Amino acid sequence: MNSFLESSRKDIIELEKLLTAVPAVAPEGGGDGETKKCAVLEKWLKENGFTDIQKIEAPDARVSSGVRPSLIATIPGKNTDAVWVMAHLDVVPTGDMSLWKTNPWECVEKDGKLYGRGVEDNQQGLVSAVFAALYYMKNGIVPERTIKLLFVADEENGSEYGIIYLLEHFDLFKKQDLILIPDGGDKIGETIEIAEKNIMWMKVHVKGQQTHGSRPDTGANACLAACDMSLRLHNLEKKFDKKDSLFEPDYSTFQPTKRLSNVDSVNIIPGEDTFFMDCRILPCYSLETVTAEVNKIVSEIEKEHKVKVDIEYPQKSESPATPVSSPVAQKLAAAIKKAHGIDAKFIGIGGGTVGAELRRKGFDAVVWSSMDETAHQPNEYCIIDNIIRDAETLIEVFR
Repeated sequence: MNSFLESSRKDIIELEKLLTAVPAVAPEGGGDGETKKCAVLEKWLKENGFTDIQKIEAPDARVSSGVRPSLIATIPGKNTDAVWVMAHLDVVPTGDMSLWKTNPWECVEKDGKLYGRGVEDNQQGLVSAVFAALYYMKNGIVPERTIKLLFVADEENGSEYGIIYLLEHFDLFKKQDLILIPDGGDKIGETIEIAEKNIMWMKVHVKGQQTHGSRPDTGANACLAACDMSLRLHNLEKKFDKKDSLFEPDYSTFQPTKRLSNVDSVNIIPGEDTFFMDCRILPCYSLETVTAEVNKIVSEIEKEHKVKVDIEYPQKSESPATPVSSPVAQKLAAAIKKAHGIDAKFIGIGGGTVGAELRRKGFDAVVWSSMDETAHQPNEYCIIDNIIRDAETLIEVFR
């Protein structure tokens, strides 16, 4: 284990505790954003030797400060090509407090783990990046590439006030930069995520004609039409049936999920019904192609059930993959091998990350970390040794 990191174990824990104590929940979750947490982190960075810190604030009238801040801490290298490590400041709400064994806003150390909201998602990656950078600063070592630590807002709710805002308003990244996102992985840090399934959420509203349960002939049963449509949408898994071993599962999924309440009595045939679909589609299929098939199903349902169907898409996201041969993928794989003797595995995921936003703009990015993946759960925890382990990997990436 790296001697600098091991000697910094107490400081690593203290930074986690400092950050956990400042909730950074988005307005969508009933919170006030990241401003206070960002200020605490900025103060800590300055006190510990970081001198080049840039704050970028995205306007958001919903929070008391009026802005959603992101930070960039820079350590100059031998050349201006950069290694970016991007973590996020925001966390999800606590959920059902009765399920927590500790105060979620107090980082508790026990048996080599830290418990609290945000300790793994995404403070583990944040703290690993900070202490990997500090290794160079404290030892007077100039890294080969310039180190850029980017701490963004709004990752948990779509990134409109985080990386999307940064990409739209600033030219921060160069094509030759290496971009790592320590925000997903496995227990030993061997998997490198280089691709994501395309995501398409649907809100499907079916409008028919309400009537008495005994006279379906006088109405148009929106619930029946909605059930039929959800099954037909699900069966798109058979049409878009290619497989890709990069992903688990290795096929496209079209799943009905949430359903809104319709009528209040059993003997009423509903005139309106609303349901949702969560579709995770292999990158070989464009969302335009999938949407065309959805529209065909809409026409069939409207004709057969004599209803009107309206579809909204709360989320649509597609992005290219980062090539296995890309410099960032190969550099990280080599660092994992050198630091821990592990041969990295390249994977794709069904979930969405901020990596997709970067890939859409033409920047290669990878997602990786060593974690038990307790994010968003009650009693979220991170393993202290994983913070150090990932910092060791990042030290090799920075060389």
